[in-house]
Amino acid sequence: MRRGRGLAGALGAALLLAGLVGCGIPEESEVRVGGQVNAARPGSSSYRPDEPPSRLASGDDRAAFVKNFLSAAAGEPDKAYYRVKQFVAPERRDRIQDKQASEVALNVVRLLETPVITDSTDGTTVTLRVQQIGLLRADGTLVPPVATETQYQFRLRLAQEERPESSYYVTDPPPNALLLSDEALARYYKTRLVYFWNTSRTRLVPDQRYLPSTLSDERLVTEVVRWLTAGPSEWLLPGTSRLPDGTRLINNATETDGQWEVNLDMPDADDRRVEQLVQQLVWSLPPLDAGLELKIRNQPRRTVPDLRAYRLSHPAYPVKDPQRFCLYEGAVHRLALAGEPSGVAYIEPPIAAAANKGIVSAGFSRSPDGVLAALVTASVDQRRRLVVGGQAQAPHSVDTYASMGRPVWLRSADPQRPQGLVVADGRLYRFDANAQLRAVPLTVEGTVSAVAASLDGHRIAVIVGGALYVAAVNLDGGVVSVGPARRLVTSLTDLSAVDWGGENVLYLAGAAGRPAVYEISVDGARQTPLKKDIGARVTHLSAYPLNTVAPFSGGNLMYEANGVAYRNNPYDTIERDEVLNVAPPPAGVQAGNPTAPFFLY
Repeated sequence: MRRGRGLAGALGAALLLAGLVGCGIPEESEVRVGGQVNAARPGSSSYRPDEPPSRLASGDDRAAFVKNFLSAAAGEPDKAYYRVKQFVAPERRDRIQDKQASEVALNVVRLLETPVITDSTDGTTVTLRVQQIGLLRADGTLVPPVATETQYQFRLRLAQEERPESSYYVTDPPPNALLLSDEALARYYKTRLVYFWNTSRTRLVPDQRYLPSTLSDERLVTEVVRWLTAGPSEWLLPGTSRLPDGTRLINNATETDGQWEVNLDMPDADDRRVEQLVQQLVWSLPPLDAGLELKIRNQPRRTVPDLRAYRLSHPAYPVKDPQRFCLYEGAVHRLALAGEPSGVAYIEPPIAAAANKGIVSAGFSRSPDGVLAALVTASVDQRRRLVVGGQAQAPHSVDTYASMGRPVWLRSADPQRPQGLVVADGRLYRFDANAQLRAVPLTVEGTVSAVAASLDGHRIAVIVGGALYVAAVNLDGGVVSVGPARRLVTSLTDLSAVDWGGENVLYLAGAAGRPAVYEISVDGARQTPLKKDIGARVTHLSAYPLNTVAPFSGGNLMYEANGVAYRNNPYDTIERDEVLNVAPPPAGVQAGNPTAPFFLY
């Protein structure tokens, strides 16, 4: 017997995974996603908490009406124009031309200040100062913004025919533009991660999508499969692989007695390709308490009885418990912060004592043979040089530079041909095990000031010309190439440092009036202050990307400002007595500060 299953309990489980469903239809028919939830009926002020309120819900509160108008387009695409038109005066609804559901795109904007509502002899005018965030497409992707407006104005009129209940109409809506506030995006959509293989099919790369909160449980799995068959988001294409051409759903996904069935038509469906698809599916589905059966052209090919157990035995990428390091008086040392769990198999810095000096920043990465070290050293004249390895005669860069940032390793590189990235003198370089630096071209111009690599190793974040970008990385043939850079919108200025704080989350240091650190989603749609007043500009930042493969309960952020190192959870300075294996200073000599903290994972 087929039955729907609630996700309320599963979504609160420890595995916070991305994912997504459907109902069965006859064999070999086209997939139709049915059971859509309608918006609140005109003339009714009642609405579900997971769908935007109706026009009447605000009553005579104009500020609430404007807020609701900026939420009206949220939800399933085929009803977007209908919902927005309910807020528009009947005589002006022809300004909004309907589009097919697949063509619906919402202009997501961030309000820079409270909407200004003014009255005059000409009526009531609403002025919105906005930051364009992106275009939300019907397929759940948020692509870079097309609109360039920084301000919108429209007029309101009282709906006289509804007195004494009263509400308003918009009399001159922005033509052909469905506006959606970032607040409404966060409230009425759920973010989901779907996973695509890298080009060598050795590592899964997450791709963020949005689904209306009103979708029934039975449609989530179908939506995930549709996204996987359609391919990754445009900006991820250079670093990821599609399913074979012609792969399509035969029927909507169905559930029978706690097991989901997915039936596909997929060319070249050999056992290896099927197993890779299963791994994609399992990681892309939500934390359903169920199993999965994959069929190819109606023939059972693979059954996974327990999705959670499969994820544990087939991690999306290799990662181990993070360990903390820092610099103290020019040498790398391990950190042991107060209040964190003990008993972990700690790793000592893989640097010989003779080579552990004159270091200004460092980056470590695990490899089959141990731990890789990349060190930036300073000479007597303060010129920077990159050293790879921890021995006295370790390879080093031929050239020296006036400035060099924190080196980062690409975790998905061939273990026999490790690769990393570093910023030197305002340019991005790749380096190898021989410390040979080669420039990496970017599709945007400007001074490069920071780079960070994702947990999967196929996405980077860079600060170029004072703006934040993300881009896909391709490592085919052992050569690092970076795809087109996508700019992320943020209200922070004076950007100085960035790192990945999660699978699809960045930690960004900049200024919001005062120096601050924000959490930014990978598409720029969400920004949340982590620390609003740092006190000084952040010059170094390192994070452990939170994930479901190796959860971490401690603070996952460390940074340096004004020569002092800090950690989060709780926010506090990192003290000298938390640095291991350092001798106390001589009597009368002030102890130095730990600097440039970083994680190994």
